[in-house]
Amino acid sequence: MKRLNLFLLIMTLLMAAVSADAQYYSNGKPIPPGKRSAYYANQSSRHHNFYNSNNTYFGLRLGFGISTVNSDSKLLNTNKTRTGLNVGVVVGTQLSSQAPVFFETGLYYTEKGGKSTYNSTDFSYSLNYLELPLIVKYKIPIADKIAVEPFLGGYLACGVGGKIKDFNNREAYNSFNSKNANAAFNRFDGGIRLGCGFSYDVMYVEAGYDIGLANIGKDDFDNTRNGCFNLTLGVNF
Repeated sequence: MKRLNLFLLIMTLLMAAVSADAQYYSNGKPIPPGKRSAYYANQSSRHHNFYNSNNTYFGLRLGFGISTVNSDSKLLNTNKTRTGLNVGVVVGTQLSSQAPVFFETGLYYTEKGGKSTYNSTDFSYSLNYLELPLIVKYKIPIADKIAVEPFLGGYLACGVGGKIKDFNNREAYNSFNSKNANAAFNRFDGGIRLGCGFSYDVMYVEAGYDIGLANIGKDDFDNTRNGCFNLTLGVNF
């Protein structure tokens, strides 16, 4: 899993670097440096959504995530994924009139966690958060009203609820305030968010992955981190 996360991060950084250096006409041909200013000025009037320095958009998002908890602790480490809901609102603004680079943030309610078996006992962990995304998007137009939108950034999250369920003993505890200190989780989470979106007019879909960097476990000696693949649909206004 660590190697896969590192590979995804490196590939996204490379894509961002290539996109930032190479700029193209909508037909895929590269734009000569001396003609870029005139091209973007012309595109500003034709494609307001992509090339207006005052361009700000708002969006609604709804999707699901497939998450795991990766831990050095055998009790907390999950061997099965958990599927949860994510719903939120976003706002984005263009950072430069010379390129379709946008900063996007917002607020999400998202459900993470996982399932595990420890000492022949089955557990499930639901970890529900309010999340603040902080990402940068590069919108690449491929046709009129159609764009591909790779993004890279991070997220900050605060745990607001969830249950630890011990199925063998038929007991349930609060995920962030468990009476069993070894099975409790910290409320704060944060990490890297990367992925790619696709927009058509006001419709939007994206796939992304959250790489947790914060230790969400109570034990300082065992690293415990979230990981989550997200598929999200939405509309932009």
